[in-house]
Amino acid sequence: MGYEDLNDHDELRHDPVIAVLAGKLEARRHKKCAAVAGKSTLNRLELSRPTPTRYHKISHDPAAIEALFVALFLGAHAAPPDEILLDLDATDDPLHGNQEGRFFHGYYGNYCYLPLYIFCGDHLLCAKLRPANIEAAAGAIEEVEPATPALAQGADRAAGRFRLRPRGTDGLVREQRRRLPVWPGPQCAAGPTHRGRTGAGQSREQPHRPSGPPLQGLPVDHPQELELPALGRGQGRVDTRCGQPALRRHLAAEAWPARSLYEDFYCARGEMENRIKECQLDLFADRTSAATMRANQLRLWFASMAYVLICALRRIGLANTRLARASCATIRLKLFKIGALVSISVRRIKLAMNSACPFQREWALTYARLAAAA
Repeated sequence: MGYEDLNDHDELRHDPVIAVLAGKLEARRHKKCAAVAGKSTLNRLELSRPTPTRYHKISHDPAAIEALFVALFLGAHAAPPDEILLDLDATDDPLHGNQEGRFFHGYYGNYCYLPLYIFCGDHLLCAKLRPANIEAAAGAIEEVEPATPALAQGADRAAGRFRLRPRGTDGLVREQRRRLPVWPGPQCAAGPTHRGRTGAGQSREQPHRPSGPPLQGLPVDHPQELELPALGRGQGRVDTRCGQPALRRHLAAEAWPARSLYEDFYCARGEMENRIKECQLDLFADRTSAATMRANQLRLWFASMAYVLICALRRIGLANTRLARASCATIRLKLFKIGALVSISVRRIKLAMNSACPFQREWALTYARLAAAA
């Protein structure tokens, strides 16, 4: 809904529509002023310990939350997929206080966290908060490995058909991919973390720039055979942008021509950047201002679960509508934050919406589809 601060809940806890959505119209305590939680209760949840105690009675289970993302992803498919393509990427989460795990990152040029995101298409599988004093690849495979058995079991029980293909920058998968379980087909596509760095050894010969006028920054393709340390031999692509060579590589080179590997397979991972922007900019995943890493990780999970809900809304309720590919911020503006007259009686809460709402057809269709799916 766009309320990213805890103190917003002191007003939201009195909102009858929020109470209806939460399924809690009456407080459990007789002297409670509102039915839903306020900022103090949510703050105690953020500062909770791994196990509840007498003075910290509420807590959360990180392992169950992480497993929930995988379970929701598998439940979103009507038929088991025989291939799962995972996009891995790290991004910066700027910090402006003295939070636990706060370090300066030279590439981003500020104090920040370095969260890791794993997507499969539009589906979010992992949002892990990490300090910035590590490289982007640290812990990436540790996040993939626990989910691999569940993905394999839920994807296809027929032996030999399931394929898991990680895809990311070279900094994320260059060494750790050796530890991934092996399934048929190209296992990995990687590219450079920074321009001009290959991270996998240099090409045997420098790419030759054709004679003639300048190329104005357009890439020049030179598929070559590369020597990849500890990974065997593979086929890659060397492009030239402003004179800086970069490398794209993969395993099982015979399955992909170099140009198709880069343009059709690797470059498609750029769509993941839009999903990260939705999480951080539209759903405030960067509101990590709590003192501890545990509390900030919980905040990141709250924002991530909001993305999962909107992703399900797009898939189930908004399919084949004007908002089928809309961003989270657009959906919030067009469907969630609509003016209405709320009247409360003894037995019901009535919402009267404006008949001139420009997206009333999408709203009604979404409501009908969600009701049918439930």
